[in-house]
Amino acid sequence: MDTIDHRTLSRLVEAGAVRGAHVVGQRGGWALIIRYGMHERPLAAQRSGQVRLFKKLDTLVAYLLGIGLARFEVDAAHYEPDPLSGRRPDRSEALRRTFAAAAMAHKV
Repeated sequence: MDTIDHRTLSRLVEAGAVRGAHVVGQRGGWALIIRYGMHERPLAAQRSGQVRLFKKLDTLVAYLLGIGLARFEVDAAHYEPDPLSGRRPDRSEALRRTFAAAAMAHKV
């Protein structure tokens, strides 16, 4: 699938060539589809070149506003949040060990 990168998208926005932006929910986040000319392309991740997936809708909205796109459509029909997103179950155990070590240090 052909994608569009950030630099190209920014130039298209500056030129007023973007006909629309469509935010599409999917498993684990949100993708951005850009319509320009006769084309429709997803935004690519900078490093991998794969379709960029925004974990949070707020982040995607800030991105769009930052490049000058204030109007866009949102399709959340297939959105499924990542159940592990934002949670780090290993942290509670690490904190318990830290507090236990600190308590032992005070006893010595």
